[in-house]
Amino acid sequence: MEETEQAEVDAELLRAAVGEFVRWARTGDVMPAGQAAVLGHLARAGALSITDLAAREGVRHQSMARTVGLLAEQGLVLLEADAIDRRRVLVHVTDEGLARLGDERRHRTAGIAAAIRTELNDEERALCRRIPGILDRLRRGPSDGER
Repeated sequence: MEETEQAEVDAELLRAAVGEFVRWARTGDVMPAGQAAVLGHLARAGALSITDLAAREGVRHQSMARTVGLLAEQGLVLLEADAIDRRRVLVHVTDEGLARLGDERRHRTAGIAAAIRTELNDEERALCRRIPGILDRLRRGPSDGER
């Protein structure tokens, strides 16, 4: 098989495996994935508008407004009019929102750690330690501008 063809096969296998892994890791989540994603964006980036959140998640403004509304009802985010453009609403994560997001992340981490301990041998555990760096390199993309 040619190198380009092999890369395509490897890419598809990796895409499918990562997707399955993420779905498995989220099986015990209490919070819906969309709400957790919004809290994650806010925790990493700080306050964002509903429009910015919708763009980051690839959803319509209406859908994001509904998600933000549900988070606000639970006290996980606060809404504030933008000081410069009063028509624009900024969404801030609350301390409670950060705590709930942390709970979700700790639960996922504990499940993954248990599987690493019980399902993998020493060589596989060593390989696991390399995976985050490898995925980060892939995420940054090709250096020659290909994509």
